[in-house]
Amino acid sequence: MNTSIVQLLASEKLNSDNYSAWKSNLNTILVVEDLRFILTEECHQAPALNANRTVREAYDRWGKANDKACVYILASMTDVLAKKYDSIATTKGIMDSFREMFGQPSWSLRHEAIKRIYTKRMKEGTSVREHVLDMMMHFNIAKVHGGPIDEANQVSFILQSLRRV
Repeated sequence: MNTSIVQLLASEKLNSDNYSAWKSNLNTILVVEDLRFILTEECHQAPALNANRTVREAYDRWGKANDKACVYILASMTDVLAKKYDSIATTKGIMDSFREMFGQPSWSLRHEAIKRIYTKRMKEGTSVREHVLDMMMHFNIAKVHGGPIDEANQVSFILQSLRRV
């Protein structure tokens, strides 16, 4: 793990009072590490012995990404919670359990993400890259909670949110 990820994980250990901040930090890590897909894609079935290389590589990629994300999650919570959740096999399983225990209902999170997409405007001094990444995070949150937005509309929302000069 690189230093900035370790610092982010250590800055907000999950407990019963900080689920939203913790989840935001974790989502940032998953996006930066290109692991976010494990929350939206199902695990591929174990490939047959005679499966082609592409199928085996997809299965291995998902497994490695899931293991890495699970390590990040377990490292970012109190020891008591880590012991309770280290037996859950998938990152999605852990996150679903946390959502039930700590979080808002999925419809509420979807609504909030879509509302932010519609109202988001680039602030003065913000780089376009930073603004677009922030918008992409909201698109991902909406998608994870059942409100996917197609690419054409994503582009449209991003263009509308940019500052006019």
